[in-house]
Amino acid sequence: MVEFDRRRRRICRFCEDKINIINYHDDRLLKRFINERGKIVPRRISGNCARHQRVVTTSIKRARHLALLPYTSEFYR
Repeated sequence: MVEFDRRRRRICRFCEDKINIINYHDDRLLKRFINERGKIVPRRISGNCARHQRVVTTSIKRARHLALLPYTSEFYR
């Protein structure tokens, strides 16, 4: 039998700090949830809960629409 290494589950940083509103103007916060290719980081990697991941995704898409965040990285243009 192979034993699996149990890792501690990540706690959602927004639930921990009791943040309910994630503003799409806060590009420094949203850049943490985008990888180097410009893709949105999934919930299992970012550690967000489902509710806050939906809010982060919506905020990133709004910021992209207003050209506050890039759709892709500079490498692929």
